[in-house]
Parts: sequence; C-alpha cells; structure tokens
Amino acid sequence: MLYLVATPIGNYADITQRALEVLENADAVICEEFREARTLLKKIGIAGKTLLQLNEHSDAETVEEIIKKLINGKNLALISDAGTPSFADPGTLLVKRCNEMNIPVKAVPGPSSLMAAISLSPLPLDAFFFEGFLPRKAPEREDRLKFLKKLNTSIILMDTPYRLSKLLEEVKKTFGAKKLITLAVDVTMENEALVHGTVQDVIKEVGKRKGEFVLIIHQIDEKGNYFSDGCKYKIE
Repeated sequence: MLYLVATPIGNYADITQRALEVLENADAVICEEFREARTLLKKIGIAGKTLLQLNEHSDAETVEEIIKKLINGKNLALISDAGTPSFADPGTLLVKRCNEMNIPVKAVPGPSSLMAAISLSPLPLDAFFFEGFLPRKAPEREDRLKFLKKLNTSIILMDTPYRLSKLLEEVKKTFGAKKLITLAVDVTMENEALVHGTVQDVIKEVGKRKGEFVLIIHQIDEKGNYFSDGCKYKIE
C-alpha cells in the first residue's frame, strides 16, 4: 500500500492523528529531502524510520525501485516537504506507476496551502484556474502569464519563496499595477500574513519578503464587478 500523507505547512501542531499513525506504522517514508523529513519526524515524535528519497532530480529507475518494494509487500508513506504530496511535486509519477501496476494508493488528507489561501480570500472563489508553478525560464514565464491574462476567471499561482518579489513584478507587468490580488504568505506560522489589494499596493507592503506563498489574481471587470454564485457583485 502507498499512503499519500499530508504534513503541516508550517505549524507542526497541524499534523493529524491518522497521519501520525500511518507514518509510525509505515515500513519506510518517501520524502523529497532527507533533512526536511528528519526534522518533521523528530518534531512529531517518530524515530528510526527508514527514508527513501524521491524529488525532481530522481529518475525513472528510482521510481521503479520504490515500486518493487510495494510489490514485495511493503507499506510506504509518501510525504512532501510540506502540505499534500503528489500535488505540484514529483510524487505524481509514483502514483501513476502504482495505478498502472494495480498497487493500492490511499490519501491521508490534511494541511494544504492552496485550500488555506482559498478560505482566507476576501473575495469568493467559486471558480478558478490553478496554474501552480510557472516555467523557470523568463521567456516561457512571460508567454504563460500572457496566456493566463486571457482567461475569464481567477487564477492561482505558486512559486518558491525566493521568487515572490519577482513573480509580483511579473504579474504587475502583465496584468497591470491596479490588478486586484490576494497574497497568503507563511500560512499557519507565527509570521503569517494575508495581503489583499492592487498589485502595486501588495508590492509596497511585501517588499523583498521571502516565504512560502499562494498568490490569487482575482477576475474583476473594468467596472469593479466580480461574479459569484452566478450573480454579479460590485466592489465598493
């Protein structure tokens, strides 16, 4: 059995009871980075657990080695550095191979930066387009943002902490300085921040801050209208 175990996105107290039980009983834990995994397991009181690494640098052979362990009857728990695994991370390929090999997979749901940001949004998000991480190369990022601008819906972006300032500047260039956005940074942590306003105002507020974040670009028409539940609302 492969278990997809959601782990805290900043506050270790958010670990669920079921996640604790699955991690404790798993024959091994599959992680992105050994250091992050060891820190988590130590914080939640689990010691001596075998760790297997699976990240963006892993090749297909690594996935197959994990598949062999599952075929041989091992119960493995897959975690990401934070949040829900197999969501915008390398675990997707492993889940795909399990499906192909008829190996059972179970989700152990829990913390999610995406759902946390959506719940914190001051504007409703009945519909949205999840873009996640943009391409790394500048020309491809620019092309992708131009495509996203054409969509008639709110858009959700994520990126690495050190690209926060860069992404905000890119959004300002493509969508305009007055585009309405919501930025959720370091959610569940002591320095958690939710900044809502125009791109230019958010840039002034955030400065050069680095942190785990989710960025929501709201779909607002030129008259300040947004849509929710099939009805049109006006931002006063």
